[in-house]
Amino acid sequence: MPETSAPVRTETPTPRESPRPRSHPSARPGRSGNRLWTALLLPGTVWMTVFFLGALGILLLLSFGTTDDLGDPRFGHTLQNLRALLHPVYLQVIGRSLAYAAITAVLCLAIAYPVAYAIALHGGRFRHALIAAVVVPFFANYLVRMYGWVTLLSDDGPVLRALRALGLPADVRLLNTPGAVIGGLVYGFVVFMVLPLYAALERLDVSLIEAGRDLGGGPFSTFWRVTLPATRQGVTAGLLLVFLPAMGDFVSAQLLGGPRQLMIGSLIQDKFFGGQDWPLGSALTMLLMLVLLICTSVYLRQAARENREASR
Repeated sequence: MPETSAPVRTETPTPRESPRPRSHPSARPGRSGNRLWTALLLPGTVWMTVFFLGALGILLLLSFGTTDDLGDPRFGHTLQNLRALLHPVYLQVIGRSLAYAAITAVLCLAIAYPVAYAIALHGGRFRHALIAAVVVPFFANYLVRMYGWVTLLSDDGPVLRALRALGLPADVRLLNTPGAVIGGLVYGFVVFMVLPLYAALERLDVSLIEAGRDLGGGPFSTFWRVTLPATRQGVTAGLLLVFLPAMGDFVSAQLLGGPRQLMIGSLIQDKFFGGQDWPLGSALTMLLMLVLLICTSVYLRQAARENREASR
């Protein structure tokens, strides 16, 4: 008899469930993860607490202190040092420091923005090398660079010799002037403006600039209405990064300026190491810290508000 084949049994394949993606162990940290993060944060926290907050607390307590007959500092509870800050001489130094720092920040912005713009948008494959060429020279010691400025601006330096050859009167001096101090500050801190501007311009969508030009905007109007608002956070960060160290700088004022160009950083150094008046120097330091804290708080609040507006 012919052999009959058994009926083939067909089954409809059921769709296989796709495996659920495994979550990364760090996505839901347990107790071991929390302990790891605590262990990582502990060294830096201890370091900052002991060497920054601890020192700041000592200065705060010392600002209410006095000095003995030998000039040694003593803790106390007097307000004499705080009242001394209202003296016209100290107010003039504080106002001068604020003015010099503000002018330095604005000049750094005017110098650094074209540099950062050219590197970020037109540097091409060489932009990393170009930004390195801007940053690497500033790795040299700040004091050495300021002494270089002293040599350049001295009475027998190459700058004055060249200007006198062009007809500048012989009695003109560059050192011990506000221009020399501000020039030194600009040279010392301009790199702090280049970096945040470069980062902001590198993230800029170039199509926005092209759209502004297509809508009939000229180069200036496109820059003012499109490019500058789009890089506002970089501008604000650069202004803060320049203003804060320039406010407390004392090297430029001491080497490039004279008694009439005294800044609060030089005054603090003189009170601690020259006049042996540590309580008054501590009060000046706390005033400087208060000004810097206010500027930083304003910047952080503005940045948080801009981030909230951008996320809407």
